Amino acid sequence: MYNPSVQLRYNFRLYPTPGQQQSLARAFGCARVVFNDALRARQEAHAAGLPYPLDGELSKRVITEAKKTGERAWLGEVSAVVLQQALADLNTAYRNFFASVSGTRKGRGVAPPRFRSRKDRRQAIRFTRNARWRITPGGKLRLPKIGDVRVRWSRNLPSEPSSVTVIKDAAGRYFASFVVEVPDEPLPQAAADVGIDLGLTHFAVLSDGRKVSSPRFLRRAERRLRKARQALSRKQKGSANRKKAAARVARLHARVADARRDHHHKLSTQLIRDNQAVYVEDLAVNGLARTRLAKSVHDAGWSRFVAMLEYKAARHGRSFARVDRWFPSSKLCSTCGTLAESMPLNVRSWTCPCGAVHDRDVNAAINILAAGQADRLNDRRAQVGPGHVPAPRSEAVTHPDAARSTRSVEGISVL
Repeated sequence: MYNPSVQLRYNFRLYPTPGQQQSLARAFGCARVVFNDALRARQEAHAAGLPYPLDGELSKRVITEAKKTGERAWLGEVSAVVLQQALADLNTAYRNFFASVSGTRKGRGVAPPRFRSRKDRRQAIRFTRNARWRITPGGKLRLPKIGDVRVRWSRNLPSEPSSVTVIKDAAGRYFASFVVEVPDEPLPQAAADVGIDLGLTHFAVLSDGRKVSSPRFLRRAERRLRKARQALSRKQKGSANRKKAAARVARLHARVADARRDHHHKLSTQLIRDNQAVYVEDLAVNGLARTRLAKSVHDAGWSRFVAMLEYKAARHGRSFARVDRWFPSSKLCSTCGTLAESMPLNVRSWTCPCGAVHDRDVNAAINILAAGQADRLNDRRAQVGPGHVPAPRSEAVTHPDAARSTRSVEGISVL
């Protein structure tokens, strides 16, 4: 369904002063304490067989009344909106958990909420409009009880945000995250469709024969990371030098993640701009991440790349679809439709009995394109293939169109 607008997240780098960093650390700590107190109250009620405390009762207990005690008096030093949003996060976590248990939530299972640790490298707080935060005429971000924080604006916000999340990542960097409504920007019609075979030897192989090399950002940074981790292991636990060494390791990992994200954005934007429809194979990334290829799979970042393709296609009026992961894209001849009995991963090219010589990855991308187009036409209630009596299952692979719609043969291409 076509949506007139989508929600996008815009992140901008913050540069708080030392005093503002202390205020942010205080806000992070207060939000964490409120979250943990509320979680403990609900767990105790559950253990005692009592109903969960209502939101209003919980807010009164862990925020309003807690501020009047000596143990929690310092909760009044931060914005009350930050504390209320910590409770909202807990409620969201519980809703997701219950929806996952009941089966109404799709996707992977969600674990119950757990206590937040002060040792977590990533901290975040959220300000809504009730907190009266704003962007000053000078371009700074004014946050209640923190001050005017300098922002590095890399672009203009397309619309007025309703809230801002302040994040401190593992590398010690601060970011302001805005979620805004962005109108769709349909692109002019493109003549080409593309099928994409994601892999490790090449990051992406396109159905037109082009191959995108795999940057392997983590592999290229392994030497520096290994030296940084060795230096960290030599530092005494609890010392200032150990904290500095840990920050260096985190910065190296952040640099790898930033480079990978930038590569994914540029490639996905190019593919969406140049093609009217984009089809990819629905890879079992979680399963592959438990094999000997785990490091390379995580380094490739297929899931994030496919997610970028999906939301950019929705925003720019392109078609996007995933082809069934059991579709034998590598073993199927894209010329005659013959299905090979086996296709080990070390076979990079093969010859079909019909005489066609195939590059394994290019052939898989062509088959993914054909399968995606067939499913797309079928969704439009168009007739795909002849409308006569279907051939027996044992003979289905002798017809190219029938072979392209096969879904029952197990096979997956990861290289």
